[in-house]
Amino acid sequence: MSTNSILCSDTYPEFAVFFGAMGAASALIFANIGSGYGTAKSGIGLAHLSITKPERVMRGIVPVVMAGILGIYGMIVAVIINGGLAKTGDVKAYPSAAGYIHFGAGLSAGLSSLAAGLAIGIVGDTSVRAYGKQEKIFVAMVLMLIFAEALGLYGLIIALLMNGTASSVMTYECIPATSQ
Repeated sequence: MSTNSILCSDTYPEFAVFFGAMGAASALIFANIGSGYGTAKSGIGLAHLSITKPERVMRGIVPVVMAGILGIYGMIVAVIINGGLAKTGDVKAYPSAAGYIHFGAGLSAGLSSLAAGLAIGIVGDTSVRAYGKQEKIFVAMVLMLIFAEALGLYGLIIALLMNGTASSVMTYECIPATSQ
C-alpha cells in the first residue's frame, strides 16, 4: 500500500450517516419545538383578545401564523438533508465530512427556529394583549414579529448553504480495509 492511499473506513465511516440523519432530525425537532411554543404562547394571548375584543381576532392571529411557519423551515432542511443521504444509496459512499456538515446544517436551522419561536411566543402573547387595549400597536407588533421570524430565516439560509457545501465534498478513491 502506498503512502498516498486512503482507507475507505477512514473517509467513509459507517457513523457518518448517523451524523447526517441527526442533522435532519435536529432540524425538524428543534424547529417544531420553537413553532409549537410560539403557537401556544401567542395563542394564549389570542384567546384573551377574543374575549375582550372579538372583532380584532383576525388581525391578532398574525403571531400564530408566523410561529407555524418555523416548523416548515425545519421540514425543508430535513427533507433536503435526507435527499443528500438517500442520494448515495451506499453507506460507503457518504463521506464523514458530509455527515458533519449536514449535522451542523440541521442544528443551524433547528436552533435558529427554536430561538425565533421563543421570541415570537413572548412578543406575540404580549403584543396581542396590548392590541386588545390599543389598536395603534398593531404595526409595531408586526415589525417585532418580522424581526423575530428573521432569526429562523437566517438559520434556514445558512443550512441551505451548508447543504450545498456538503454536496460538493470531495470524494476519494479508497482502498477497502480487507485488501491491506
